[in-house]
Amino acid sequence: MIEVICNDRLGKKVRVKCNSEDTIGDLKKLIAAQTGTRYDKIVLKKWYTIFKDHVSLGDYEIHDGMNLELYYQ
Repeated sequence: MIEVICNDRLGKKVRVKCNSEDTIGDLKKLIAAQTGTRYDKIVLKKWYTIFKDHVSLGDYEIHDGMNLELYYQ
């Protein structure tokens, strides 16, 4: 079980607990449940890398306590 912190830089910081085998799409659904936004409107980035929905967190080497950038489209 890992904890990922997502910050949208607009004052909202979300901490989500998930497994490293979960996909980015699963993580977006957990974030959407906490923020109240639709999961298909969420974009997760790290620097200039936009994370794809079907790839797992472990494949992107997302570890416990990692910060991701949260954008809305």
